[in-house]
Amino acid sequence: MATSLYGWTGKILHIDLDNGCIDLIRPESGIYHTYIGGKGLAGYYLRPQVTLPWDHPRMPLLVFTGPLVGTAAPTSGRSTIMSRSPLSGTIGDTSVGGRLGFQLKRAGWDGIIITGQSETPCGIEIEDDKVQIVGAAELWGKDTATVFNILAAGSRSVATIGPAAENGVFFSALMVDKHHVAGRSGIGLSFAAKKLKYLSVRGSGNVRIHDREKLHVAREEILRLTAASPILMGQHGFSCFGTGSIYDLMDSRRMMPTDNFRKTHFGRASELNAHAYKKQYDPGKHGCMGCHIRCKKIGRSEKHAGASMPEFETMSHFTALIENTDMDLVMQANALCSRYGMDTISAAATLACYKEMSGISDLSGQLVQLLEEIGLGSSDLGRQLGKGSLHYASSHNQQTASMSVKGLELPAYDPRGAYGMSLAYALATRGGCHLRAYPISHEILRKPVATDRFTFSGKARIVKIAEDQNAIVDSLTACKFIFLGAGLEEYAGAFNAVTGMTVTAQDLLKIGERICYHERLMNSLNGFWAKDDDLPDRFFVEAGTSGNGIEIKPLEREAFLEARSRYYRIRGLDQDGRATQEKAEELGLVWKNS
Repeated sequence: MATSLYGWTGKILHIDLDNGCIDLIRPESGIYHTYIGGKGLAGYYLRPQVTLPWDHPRMPLLVFTGPLVGTAAPTSGRSTIMSRSPLSGTIGDTSVGGRLGFQLKRAGWDGIIITGQSETPCGIEIEDDKVQIVGAAELWGKDTATVFNILAAGSRSVATIGPAAENGVFFSALMVDKHHVAGRSGIGLSFAAKKLKYLSVRGSGNVRIHDREKLHVAREEILRLTAASPILMGQHGFSCFGTGSIYDLMDSRRMMPTDNFRKTHFGRASELNAHAYKKQYDPGKHGCMGCHIRCKKIGRSEKHAGASMPEFETMSHFTALIENTDMDLVMQANALCSRYGMDTISAAATLACYKEMSGISDLSGQLVQLLEEIGLGSSDLGRQLGKGSLHYASSHNQQTASMSVKGLELPAYDPRGAYGMSLAYALATRGGCHLRAYPISHEILRKPVATDRFTFSGKARIVKIAEDQNAIVDSLTACKFIFLGAGLEEYAGAFNAVTGMTVTAQDLLKIGERICYHERLMNSLNGFWAKDDDLPDRFFVEAGTSGNGIEIKPLEREAFLEARSRYYRIRGLDQDGRATQEKAEELGLVWKNS
């Protein structure tokens, strides 16, 4: 049993929806020290059942906080939700903001393990140590806005699925506190498989902190560094304009995915950037609990008052990727995805795939109807598209039209314009993900140092280290964006102040390596290997859109494969990208499931 813990509560909640049993788990302190929390600890509890089908009753649905959640450490209001991905079959995790993690931690819980399947729609309601499973038949079929209007009273945090998950959409998402999305991987469908409509949490406790004075010092240093970051706090940065502030930048670098990645430059980008949204919709600032950057934007114009503004990925994919030039249509699409509970990246990318395959030149007139048909499952086409681009394209013998990795649709950075990103996409354990390593930070934003974006030289090691760092960030938990200003050294200081431990940034990085390798090991157990660590053929045979002195060539396949092989060696995988017993045991991981 964990004793004298600071930062952690030492308690995990296990809820079995088969029989309604609610149990308390008290992990040994060594488990916390080995996996920290967030995605690390969630992965530890996923591992024993990871080879089960994603919708098996014993497949756990995991909601975990980290030791920094609920403290004064900046951006520590996030939490991890994990299961096996319905969309890809890989590890399926998502980091989400809002107040969910904060309220769960204040309620006295480090995490929740949900197993079983309810016979009828249900919700889970937590208020401190009072936990109950309640009927939710009257909410089944309701959209997320309706659920929030009914449930989101006072300080409680509410996470809910919408009709998309209930209708079997494989990229369905979980909406949290109205404006925040647990997207990617289809985690909403994992909720629906358990007939779990919503989770509400309210806590009134405080997190035990070992040294408040040292935490204050660490906090002030983090705030100082982020204040000096132009991309975070500058007049054109995330705090002012949201993540959409990089919209122009990506297009000017000729790496804006356009027309389903057949082009890399969008001629109307300057009319649809973050400045245009600010002028049109007058957004105000909103943020996750404990965040001073407040990159989330909420509309204040008469027509869109209270509406969530689209993030960069949504802005890009619902304009350039499908060649739409109507900002109001982007706002509508974003609102529909939120209302029905769908991941905007996968939704837009699947529609771009459909647009290419069908030969339709302009999808704008059908966009709203198609999103409704997908979210409601109201047509055969909608149900087909709801299975994702890879399934849809493969079922029509046009697999090359799906711009995805491991079945997860690619986000808004064309890999031909950033070679580190091409490697990161291919190697990400949950599929086509920009956040596992985020090479854009150094290849485009020049943080912490600039690298040549048109070379694979050094990128294998950079991607590996970045994956390790981001894994520990998602386990503490904090926001990856703050590392465009602060570093792991500052967060090691915050971690030590909260927990009373004495670790260095390198120690945390080593734990991040363990967490990443654990994910590779779990994917290996489910049959994923080198053939899955690859990119769509298009990037190797078609050039992007050159111009302004920038040439966007096809990726050289041999150079890509050589870089991938270097990554395998550095990561300690075999030549086929599979985890090895020797490396797993070196990192303190159990090799075989019992």
